[in-house]
Amino acid sequence: MVKLGLQYFAANGPAGVAQFDGGPVFLDLKLHDIPTTVAKAVAALLPLRPALLTVHAGGGAAMIRAARAAIDEAHSNTRLLAVTVLTSFDHPTLHSVGVGGALLQQALRLGRLAMDAGAHGLVCSAHEVAALRTMFGPGPVLVVPGIRPAGSDTADQYRTMSPRGAVEVGADYIVVGRPITAAADQAAAAAAIAAEIA
Repeated sequence: MVKLGLQYFAANGPAGVAQFDGGPVFLDLKLHDIPTTVAKAVAALLPLRPALLTVHAGGGAAMIRAARAAIDEAHSNTRLLAVTVLTSFDHPTLHSVGVGGALLQQALRLGRLAMDAGAHGLVCSAHEVAALRTMFGPGPVLVVPGIRPAGSDTADQYRTMSPRGAVEVGADYIVVGRPITAAADQAAAAAAIAAEIA
């Protein structure tokens, strides 16, 4: 699956997404606004037929319900994913934005809120997958960013895991960006990750 994020969408817009119509697209825009605005944004994006579309769980239950309602009203097959805690957050970062407690506690809290509000799945770090599986079972789609093969630069990602490690703890999908896009030989980097998982 091709993941198209905010940077790509800002540069290329809907036409840039439409050129991938031949295969599944993960449209990772992390929408976060008042419920009506997010619902209308989701409705506007659905004609692009993304397989997966993200919102921030921190936007609240009403926002997530509105996003899910827009999908249902359009009879769309798009699955709504709620981002729990960004993998670029560590404990000091979480506390600096006014959230007390542990990262895992916050991920579980937002995961419960999102699933109860109708999300099809969650975006979380690999370090929270086992606890989320214990809470929800096999039902939710769990997508894991912050994937870093051994020896990779973690850059701005704090809660990382190897591709194989993330799959072993129960991720349905892993998101691999810069370890492939910044590689001198992108095809070889992708092949090495696939081989590690296999």
